[in-house]
Amino acid sequence: MARLVRWTALTAAAALLTAGCSGGSSGDDRGDGDRSSAGPSAAAPSGVPEALASQALDWGRCKGTADSPAPGDDWQCATLKAPLDWSDPDGETIGLALIRAKATGDDRIGSLLFNFGGPGGSGVSMMPSYADTVSSLHKRYDLVSWDPRGVAASEGVRCRSDEAMADAESVDSMPDTPAEEQAYLEDAADFGKGCQKAAGKLMAHVSTTDTARDMDLMRHVLGDERMHYFGISYGTELGGVYAHLFPEHVGRVILDAVVDPTADTMGHAENQARGFQRALDDYLESTGQEPAQGSRKIADLLERLDAEPLPTSSPDRKLTQTLALTGIVLPLYSESGWPSLTSALEAAEQGDGSELLALADGYNERDDSGRYGTTTHSQRLISCLDDKQRPTLEETKKLLPKFEEVSPVFGAFLGWDTAGWCHDWPVAGQHETPEVSAPGADPILVVGNTGDPATPYEGARRMADELGKDVGVVLTWKGEGHGAYGSGSDCVDTAVDTYLLKGTVPEDGKVCS
Repeated sequence: MARLVRWTALTAAAALLTAGCSGGSSGDDRGDGDRSSAGPSAAAPSGVPEALASQALDWGRCKGTADSPAPGDDWQCATLKAPLDWSDPDGETIGLALIRAKATGDDRIGSLLFNFGGPGGSGVSMMPSYADTVSSLHKRYDLVSWDPRGVAASEGVRCRSDEAMADAESVDSMPDTPAEEQAYLEDAADFGKGCQKAAGKLMAHVSTTDTARDMDLMRHVLGDERMHYFGISYGTELGGVYAHLFPEHVGRVILDAVVDPTADTMGHAENQARGFQRALDDYLESTGQEPAQGSRKIADLLERLDAEPLPTSSPDRKLTQTLALTGIVLPLYSESGWPSLTSALEAAEQGDGSELLALADGYNERDDSGRYGTTTHSQRLISCLDDKQRPTLEETKKLLPKFEEVSPVFGAFLGWDTAGWCHDWPVAGQHETPEVSAPGADPILVVGNTGDPATPYEGARRMADELGKDVGVVLTWKGEGHGAYGSGSDCVDTAVDTYLLKGTVPEDGKVCS
């Protein structure tokens, strides 16, 4: 099961749900050319070799992959070279896959860089599908995204075969016996060994800090004096780290579905237990159920599945407790998914696990042929390099009652996850919490959604406070789902568009209901 903490953003979750149910200037060539380089006004990153700072991107037609077809002719792709090890910028390089669609209007502001979350999400595959959502911004911005290092086309890492991924689904993620605990931790350690074998020396150079430095090189090579950026979910943490490292280069920045930068590994897990339980309570109320009773009914279903998995329409697959929980999680990412959750839960109560299994497969990026995507692999690779904490089995077990009190449905899984996620990881983590303070930076608009399950609303205010006085500006939406922009609030969309297009910052604390 893919980890819930800081998982994929709004747009990716919506795509998976569908699958489960079946002012800078630019030196860019504005003509028909396919090469671009940094203009003279684009401030060069400090310490970057001239060969990298002055590189020209060879833009060309994007190619399709096994997972997604090639986008239309409006989209161009290129590869940016960046240092493999930012402490040795003159050493080996890594290729980073970029995608862009040029601004459609004449009054161009610059590039608008997007990160859609994860960590581990592919911006190259996601950007074209998000273009309609940000069509009002496309007139004045080049829409740009990329696959961060270790992700998809940027030397993406696959830590396990599809067969091993399928076998691992039988491992109990909420172990009840010493034998199950041992199997759970052995599986976690095996995943780490697979990542080490697949990634090699890249494994120590895929941190959020590494990627933030890549972004500043990207800004310069794209020809932008300032970084205009739209970060969603994990992309908000990445945006905060960038702002801390390069406050003088911060332009118009949006952080939507905000990760709490003050939370450590245990804190993130508890935040998500609270967030998903809050979203589940809202869902249950929408169906006329009392939240506590409805949650108890779901928890009882999960307990029965732990003892006896349900049959499904796939003769060789059953719905386990872990797969059922995964299937419940996915529809909570968007209110539009709630009807599918109702149908799947009703079917499971009647003895058919097929619908919940289909939802779980969508979350786990498993297609009908049994192939799995690599988001989980890259996510684990990046987050275990970021996070220093390695909670022991004993530490986790002591905290389980607290997690289960916060959420009778999701608490146990998220509690156990803290012990298993980076267990016996081959590379040490870098920090307990990321540094995002950005004194002197231009205002950064932080957008929080009160019903967000994956990045609970409280994180938005904490991010703004950590960014610093006169930097973090909070916009609140009283809505449901993961993320606010493009989710149906004209108030949110107008505030974000006005900031990005005109530079007008809304009043700190503005609320959209």
